[in-house]
Amino acid sequence: MIHELRVYHCVPGRLPALLNRFNNITLGIWERHGIKQAGFWTTLVGPNNQALYYLLAWDSLADREQKWNAFQADPEWHAKRAETEKDGAIVERVENMFLQPTAFSSVK
Repeated sequence: MIHELRVYHCVPGRLPALLNRFNNITLGIWERHGIKQAGFWTTLVGPNNQALYYLLAWDSLADREQKWNAFQADPEWHAKRAETEKDGAIVERVENMFLQPTAFSSVK
């Protein structure tokens, strides 16, 4: 199992729109594509309160490539994303990294 950490840095003031899109649109589309989330976080105390952090769980990099590519090509995703961005962009930039657990990690 590998985890992908994704950080979405929002356009100032647009974090509520991103949270709404995940809650009401993205998670349902992910479910259809077999994408498993391992958690979502926002910053309670820290330097940036306009970011969303989340983890995705993958069986392998090949599993990720197949499922993520299918999601990215999904016509419903494209339509809903455009609809949610009719008032302007939500995400300024995205960071992602693939994590593998250490021998002593409680999460494998």
